[in-house]
Amino acid sequence: MDPRPRDSMTGYVGRDLLKDKRTLVTGGDSGIGRAVAIAFAKEGADVAIAYLDEHSDAEHTAELVREEGRECLLLPGDLAEREQCRTVVRDTVRAFGGLDVVVNNIATQRELDSPEEITDEQWLHTFDVNMHSYFRVTQAALPHLGEGSAIINTASVNGLRGNKKLIDYSATKGAILAWTYSMAQALAERGIRINAVAPGPVWTPLIPATMPPEHVESFGEQVPMKRMAHPDELAPSYVFLAANRLSSYYTGEVLAALGGETMPG
Repeated sequence: MDPRPRDSMTGYVGRDLLKDKRTLVTGGDSGIGRAVAIAFAKEGADVAIAYLDEHSDAEHTAELVREEGRECLLLPGDLAEREQCRTVVRDTVRAFGGLDVVVNNIATQRELDSPEEITDEQWLHTFDVNMHSYFRVTQAALPHLGEGSAIINTASVNGLRGNKKLIDYSATKGAILAWTYSMAQALAERGIRINAVAPGPVWTPLIPATMPPEHVESFGEQVPMKRMAHPDELAPSYVFLAANRLSSYYTGEVLAALGGETMPG
């Protein structure tokens, strides 16, 4: 990728905000997930990373986590599959002795020119990865979470305003937001907080892998700041939402990092 994404949290100084927390990050091999995993480690957390099959990327993330003196568990497998969602939670709990923070971050997308191009197979796969994995991982994690635990979901600006070329993707991101709001109400009495981060354009491997070159070239230029974000700029939002010292009264909230773009309502 040119430029290389800034996703290793170089220069970030932790303050033990997540000391000894046991965390699971889906899609943690690269991009936002990598930056979050490293930021969590710098804040004192052990990190399990669930990812598809990008083994070299995942190993690099694990190296950076371990350089901070924290444990890192790698969990390859397809989270579009129901059983794998249960497996990553089970293996995290076995390895770390429990679970405190879940970050649902994995995603897939594919640009299309018209609604008619979306096949039934693509629609279902996008929901299985982007939405159903969030539900299934969280459902498996809930018996292990308790007072002070946190769940953070990666949504998107496209879930706030839609995108004509990413219809199925946008639908999943909108569903994530409504699910986050509902789950916050359902979990409040248990002391479990659940929030979302809804980024605008972020420079991750998903972009050049799923968009035509002409869109990649101008990626992010449409926002008032005239640029894309890098994952390092997003990860502190996840630290904020995970750390009770910072966000103990936040649940059912959406942090929208949109480079100056504003939403009505």
